[in-house]
Amino acid sequence: MNFFVQNFGCRAEQADGAAIEAQLASRGLAQAPDRPSAELVILNTCTVTSEADNDVRQTVRRVHRENPQARILVTGCYAQRAPGELAALDGVEWVVGNSHKAEIADLVTGAPYHGQVHVGDIFEQREFLSAPVEDATGDRTRPNLKIQDGCNNRCSFCIIPFVRGRSRSAEADRVVEQVRSLSAGYREVVLSGINLGRWGREPGSRMRLTDLVRRLLDETAIERLRLSSVEPMDFSDGLLRLIAESPRVASHVHAPLQSGSDGVLRRMHRKYRPRHYADRILKARQWIPDAAIGADVMVGFPGETAGEFEESRRFIESLPFTYLHVFTYSARPGTPAADLPGQVPMPVRRERNRVLRELAAAKNLAFRQSMLGRSLSAVTLGQGATALSDNFLKVELARPRAGNLLVDVEIGSVTEGGLREASGLRVLR
Repeated sequence: MNFFVQNFGCRAEQADGAAIEAQLASRGLAQAPDRPSAELVILNTCTVTSEADNDVRQTVRRVHRENPQARILVTGCYAQRAPGELAALDGVEWVVGNSHKAEIADLVTGAPYHGQVHVGDIFEQREFLSAPVEDATGDRTRPNLKIQDGCNNRCSFCIIPFVRGRSRSAEADRVVEQVRSLSAGYREVVLSGINLGRWGREPGSRMRLTDLVRRLLDETAIERLRLSSVEPMDFSDGLLRLIAESPRVASHVHAPLQSGSDGVLRRMHRKYRPRHYADRILKARQWIPDAAIGADVMVGFPGETAGEFEESRRFIESLPFTYLHVFTYSARPGTPAADLPGQVPMPVRRERNRVLRELAAAKNLAFRQSMLGRSLSAVTLGQGATALSDNFLKVELARPRAGNLLVDVEIGSVTEGGLREASGLRVLR
């Protein structure tokens, strides 16, 4: 039997998908080249928005239509949240929640009948799947390594703690071993997690994320580490100084904001106020002058007034962001926010989304323009026609090079969404 795994959503799902592929391959199953030719199709799902759920359901129907003989297994966050919805879809043979993800290889290679739905108490989980995985864009030169799973926060809009469980961390020795192995073939590794900044926070642990990064720098040969999203309260002075002082840690700070309105943050049950967030971002810019600084921002949270949105917009405008990920609020069943009064009309949500996307585009353009005439360190992507800079800017190369090289790039011009190299480039290593 051959198989095909399709991942939806975040880096964590991508990492889970890679681990599932490795497990199935270890049982002798072959990976199909594409979905229509697969005998077993595994859909590794996201449920962060209603649109994500709809995308999964449409994909199940499409798989069953294009390949009626395929055995379909749906797993991931949607499977954990609403297994009955998925089990009712034609063609679905198994629904496996995150609680039972590690058992997928046993289910599909064992006895013919195990039952259709395999979902348990996610809060009982202490381990998690983890495998290095190519970037979600398909780039094979910057593997993501998931070192943390779950979340202990209870933001009122978020379903993730209920489908991912408690925060738990990969053992430090295991992370060092994996990064050491990856450093033999890659220039850059991205450390990721559901709530990455909480790595090492389990009772009895004395290590924190900053300690782990220092250990990786001391004990591996990796040339560049990049941190994915870290909550603002976990961007300690120590972590920011480490990013600032080490040329082997990418100059990149991504701290979810969600809103710049104090009232909205309180209703979201976020653990910081705007002034706390601003302190972290301004310190990052002071200590890492050329850093990429990004944030996740939500518009249309229940009760968000025009005044609160404007407060948030002004706050964002005042800070040195270089990019934003702007999301429109989507009610998740089972979360407190879904039952709050004052649900914002969808046309208003879309208009607020547009306003912030335009603001983000202007900030990003100004940041890119400030790089003109500069030399940026970057890793070549794919076949080497483009590179990604230390500070998270896509650069079109003047002449292609092999992928997976660390290079210095002289910036000559600004493109529609990135930068263009001025002339030839010099390979560092």
